[in-house]
Formats: sequence, C-alpha cells, structure tokens
Amino acid sequence: MTDDLRTRVHAVLPGIRQDLEDLVRIESVSADPERAGEVQRSAEAVAELFRAERFEQVDIVSADGGAPAVIAHKAGPKGAPTVLLYAHHDVQPENDPADWDSPPFEPTERDGRLYARGAADDKAGIAAHLGALRVYGDDLPVSVTMFIEGEEEVGSETLPALLTEHHDRLRADVIVIADSGNWDIGVPALTTSLRGLVRVDIEVRTLTHAVHSGMWGGLVPDALMALSRLIATLHDDEGNVAVEGLYAGPAADVDYPEERLRAESGAAPGLHWIGSGSSVERLWTKPSLSITGLDAPKVAGASNTLVPAARARISMRTAPGDTTTNALACLVRHLEAHVPWGATFSHTVVDTGEATRIDATGPAYDAARAAFTEAWDGTAPVDMGVGGSIPFIAEFLEAFPEASVLVTGVEDPDTRAHGANEGLHLAEFERVVLAEALLLGKLGG
Repeated sequence: MTDDLRTRVHAVLPGIRQDLEDLVRIESVSADPERAGEVQRSAEAVAELFRAERFEQVDIVSADGGAPAVIAHKAGPKGAPTVLLYAHHDVQPENDPADWDSPPFEPTERDGRLYARGAADDKAGIAAHLGALRVYGDDLPVSVTMFIEGEEEVGSETLPALLTEHHDRLRADVIVIADSGNWDIGVPALTTSLRGLVRVDIEVRTLTHAVHSGMWGGLVPDALMALSRLIATLHDDEGNVAVEGLYAGPAADVDYPEERLRAESGAAPGLHWIGSGSSVERLWTKPSLSITGLDAPKVAGASNTLVPAARARISMRTAPGDTTTNALACLVRHLEAHVPWGATFSHTVVDTGEATRIDATGPAYDAARAAFTEAWDGTAPVDMGVGGSIPFIAEFLEAFPEASVLVTGVEDPDTRAHGANEGLHLAEFERVVLAEALLLGKLGG
C-alpha cells in the first residue's frame, strides 16, 4: 500500500504545487483591512479547489462579521469514520519586502525550498490535505470534512461562533489540524502540547507632564526609570519568571542539541540562555515573559526632559496545565505589588489564548504514528511540544470532546513562519502528503 500511495503522491505533486503557488499569490493578510478583498478572494479560490475535487457541499461561511472560512464535505464508504481536515488560508503581513530575498507573494524555489508568505504557514496545510485527497479521487477510505479558516493569524476571534453555528457539519471522529511542524528535516512529529498566551499593555506614570531633567532630576523619578525597574522584577537572576502562582510542568524527554538551538534561534555569539531546567522545558512547559514593545521617546531627538509616562507590551506564554485567567491574575498582582516609588500603574489586556495539552493515545494516534513512520522510511514521530500558541486547538477540544485531535503540520525548524523568507521544504512536503494519505487509509481500514 505504501509504495502504491507513494507513486500516486509523486504523480499528483506537480499539480498540488501549482495550486499552492496560485494560493500564495493571493495576498490574504487578515490583519490588513485594506486587503479584506484578498482574504475573500482566497476563500473563493479554496472553495473552487474543493469543488474541482467533486465535494458534494462547499460553502463559504462567516460569523459575527469575521473573515470567510470554507466548509466542504465528501462522503466515503457507508459506516466509515468522518475525518475533519483543518488549515487556514489567511497569512501574516509580509512586513518590509526589502528583508526578503525574493518578492514575498511570488513563490520562488531556491535550494529545495519554496519561498513566499504562506508557502508554509498555512497554505501548504491546505495543499497537503488536497494532495492526500487527490490520490484517492472518488474512492475515499473515509468521509472527509474540510474546514479552512480565514482569521487564524488574527486570533480566530469568531471561531467559537463558527464551531457553534456549524457544529453538526463539523462533527467528526478524528480532527487533523495541519498548522504545526515536524521535529527536523527527516524526523516527523505529532504536536501534543502548546503554551497559552496572555498579552498585556502596561503603563507607568510619574508626572502629569514632562519637566526639565536638570531642574528636577535627582528628586523626581522619570517614567522610563520606573518602568525599567518594574520590568526587571519579572525575572530572577537566572532568568526564570519570578511571578508567583504560575504553573510549570515536565516536558518530553527530547534532546535538543546546543548547536542546533543556537543556529535555529539566531542567538548572538556568546549569548547565555536564561532560566533553569532542560531546554525543552523552558521552551514548551514553563511560562515565559517577553517585552515585545515599548512606547518611549526615541534616542534620536531626545530632549533633556523627564518622561512623564512610559508603556510596554508584555507577552506571556503560559504552560500547559495553566489557565489564562490564573496567569493574568498572577501577572497583574505581581506588577501592582512591585511598582516603584509610588508611580501610577495601569494595564490593558490585549488578548489571551488557552494552552493545550493533548492525550495522544488511542487508535487514531496509533494510526498516525504508523503512517508517519512509513512515510519517513522507518523514522518514528517525536511527541513534540510547541512554545508558541495555537489557541483555537483548545476550542476544537472543547467543542468536540469525543473526537481524537491530531496536530500535524508542514513546517520545519528553518521554515521562518511569520518572518521574512518563509519557506517550505519541498521534499518534506511530499512526505507530509504521503503521511496524510496513509493516515486516511489506516483510519478507513
């Protein structure tokens, strides 16, 4: 079976790649209101792809004014399980095109990779699903429901409403979410845990207005000094998060070599890691706190004045097993207790997303591990954690508690999703398509 499917996957791959490149050329940046028409055009293109595969029912849907999603269904043999295949057709902004080695929305192959925004995250997820289906044609081993979301990159705000409104259409025995990655080139993975997210904007104010630094410096603290001291309390001397009450747990016993860590993280020469515990614990199952933005006067043009107010954005990743409600309460309590010199403190919650921990046991996971091992020529998949957040996975787990949820993907450590020169490793992509085709066959059998 494997050799036959491998041959069929290889045969359909050129057409799948062409479909992927056509999707990539559509600038479906959901964060940009001026490109809402492109997001709509992307949904229509995805719908047409499934109509061409003779899906019986293909609809473009939205909820509460959200971006368009595509739902499609194709029946398999009577009594066969139903598999829901998820991906998303919206993409991140390209940011500065000058940072790209080729135009961000013109797919370009270099050294075995296809470069473009969305070439991996996550239009390749759509293409992988499409490829796995195309090798079976109208002889599917399972019934398939496609759910291609259009606002994942802006937080999936209306996803709960979509899952509620279309619950019966989306109900499935197995859900395959193609929005993660593999452990390495040549080493597949199933993602079994993801950290949650809490983003908060904080402001520290020491003055009602700016004053002369010579006249008042030494007596009146400026807001930047106060904010800096407050931020410094968030970590201990080792770099561990110093906020009390946050959950941390153990991670899988996976070796993450030092040289690979440095290469993949882009660490500057001589940089020391922060925190304690194994590297994968620090990346996957312990909380982290980062400062991702500051509002303060620029150095160029700064005047001799004490800054009255300063703001920072805190990005906190919460460990699987914690909740955003608990984490937010712990963070705010810590900040309020450590504001220096009687400064005024305020905060605004930007967004939150729950962490996910998946019990990856049972027949569907056994089938997935067998399919991955065959597709990667005997290399068994790693049970992998992810330090980033995909909050919508928790929504699926809550909406369909009876389903087995498999989190897979097309990315690898050098994909550079969300950054310049995002790229898809083409040889690995072929293995991903084969693995999903094998999985569908095993689930049907």
